[in-house]
Amino acid sequence: MIEEARIKKNLKEFAFPRLSGTEFELKAFNKVKRAVENLNLEFEIQRFTFSSFYSRLYPKIAFLSFSLIIFLLYLNILMIMSLILIHILLSILIASIILTRNPEKIQFISRLRSQNLLVKIKSISNDIKNNDRIALFMSHLDSKAQRFKVRIRIRIIKLWISSSIVLAAIIILKNSVFIGLELIFYIIGVFPLILNIFASIIMILNTTDNSSIGAVDNASGIACNLELVNYYTIPENRLTNFNLWFLFTGAEECGTMGIRHFYNNLENFDTEKSIIFNFESIAKHAFLFPGGKEGDHAKDIDNLLINNKRDLRINHFITNRVFGTHSDGGFLGDRGLQGYGIGEVEAYAYMHTPNDTIDKIDTNLLKKVCLVLTDALKDYDSNYIK
Repeated sequence: MIEEARIKKNLKEFAFPRLSGTEFELKAFNKVKRAVENLNLEFEIQRFTFSSFYSRLYPKIAFLSFSLIIFLLYLNILMIMSLILIHILLSILIASIILTRNPEKIQFISRLRSQNLLVKIKSISNDIKNNDRIALFMSHLDSKAQRFKVRIRIRIIKLWISSSIVLAAIIILKNSVFIGLELIFYIIGVFPLILNIFASIIMILNTTDNSSIGAVDNASGIACNLELVNYYTIPENRLTNFNLWFLFTGAEECGTMGIRHFYNNLENFDTEKSIIFNFESIAKHAFLFPGGKEGDHAKDIDNLLINNKRDLRINHFITNRVFGTHSDGGFLGDRGLQGYGIGEVEAYAYMHTPNDTIDKIDTNLLKKVCLVLTDALKDYDSNYIK
């Protein structure tokens, strides 16, 4: 059965700083490993190395390079020198973009180690046709703190994008359409230029450290994932038509490196028949963040979750992900896997800060989330028609 006491115990167990690629993240991994071993379940360890370049240095290079290019084009003086600088900056920017198309392959600046843990529980059906149906539950193990809160970073990114678009339009109009009225456009462009430079400076000044215990993000997700592992360890709770996978990823907070490694080595996973659930920062409310293409079975399970019998209100949160933000669920959704992130919008107020503490979390809510998921999968499994 689903037990709130065990959820609370695991929440406290994992609420400590766990920065990606450090001994602290490894400590969290070992705690999960011992918990799975105590349940006599088989598991797979996926070890990998990664660089912090993509998550911590690349954004600074990209934002600063583009802002400097915009600034030089806006000034439109000393053109020979400016063109040389623009070509250098463009080369740096393009090289960085190409390099980060596969960021998990980058192995310079800082070479760190991390690992995923994957538990697989087979369906109770002996029908070989059922082996390609998987319900995957995920939660990341690491945490981080940053100088600026998530909401501030999102607003800064939006400010940078909007001011860049305005400046680009002003530059085009000034140099190509309204020739002779350059002074007016110089004056008009001062305000968006200041905003753009300000946004770039904030992005550069943002730093990452290990000062957050990551209770909401994401000890709450680890506790939910472990609770479902405990529940489905009992044979009579297992599903008939779905195998169950439980994935604990490393280095999510450093550019989703763990899930990238998992996906690059993924086999025998039918995206049309399987579904994913990503536990990501649950505190006092539950939201579904749809990801990827939603097939019929994903929509059916969605309906069961929303219309649950556990008196749990679950809201849909439909929004486009902000450029520069990452999550394990978002990564898989972009690659066509069906499913949902389960998290909370309000948690942005203290995520990635020392204020991400246990008192922000309602463990009864975590229990209800687990119960609603098990109910929905049981109902869907019992009525499953291929």
